[in-house]
Amino acid sequence: MLSAGDLILLWSPAKGDSFLVRLTPGSTQGSHLGQMKHDDIIGMEYGDVINTNKMEPFFILRPSIGEYARRIKRQTQVIFPKDSGFIIQHLNFGPGALIVECGTGSGGLTSVFAHFVGDSGRVVTYDRREEFSRLAESNAERWGVRHRIEFKVRDISDGFDERNADAVFLDVRNPWDFIGTASEALAWGHRLGVLIPTFNQMEKTLIALREHSFVDALVLELLLRYFKTEPDRIRPDDTMTAHTGFLIFASKARPLSVRHDAATAPEACESRIDTESGAVGGEEPNRGAGTE
Repeated sequence: MLSAGDLILLWSPAKGDSFLVRLTPGSTQGSHLGQMKHDDIIGMEYGDVINTNKMEPFFILRPSIGEYARRIKRQTQVIFPKDSGFIIQHLNFGPGALIVECGTGSGGLTSVFAHFVGDSGRVVTYDRREEFSRLAESNAERWGVRHRIEFKVRDISDGFDERNADAVFLDVRNPWDFIGTASEALAWGHRLGVLIPTFNQMEKTLIALREHSFVDALVLELLLRYFKTEPDRIRPDDTMTAHTGFLIFASKARPLSVRHDAATAPEACESRIDTESGAVGGEEPNRGAGTE
């Protein structure tokens, strides 16, 4: 049963319009199809239908974290759901994890992280702009995950306070300057994620990752296209979410030590060919083409 303070999504089958609403006694939600009183919705259930004063129906739905992150109040560019879901998978964390983030911004990704670490986990997020941190805190409070997040207002030039984090994510203009800082906070073998908008930043970041012994680097861009859902005219939407940024992931590893005598030995200078796979020098020729 819905109560005051619950967050709902009102969706119109007539126009496809939707509204993210926090139920507040005495309040009214307006639309082009009429008005709906919150008091009439309180006591109903998710999945029920509420009619406007013009007798136009709206479904009462449970909002998803992706829908919420897309609609948060913002003062900065936000990370879209198409990217945040992929980020979570490739940072490889779940309930109970410690996540360190730099570049809180409006707190969309921060709230997504906090949603998935659960009450036993913790997200620590850094931003040097206090007004961004306050907004992000308000957005996290609205989704109900504020208690899982620690907000720190400061520059990370002096480093992160945390150690052995399960994942670190950087959303800053110059991530290559903070790869070493991120490495100090990250547990061995765990993943670092970076979001950047340009190729120039990508090149500098990849160089810095090598310099700090990160391995298994992955660079990608995600493009998202929705389809119209009318059965008699199924086709792509007229617009799509294309370039929002490049994602980089890499794992923290110990430096590879190579003995000088082994490197200069005659057998070390010969190509090693696997007669079964065709791999040269022990490499996998079909990396990226097999199963993940």
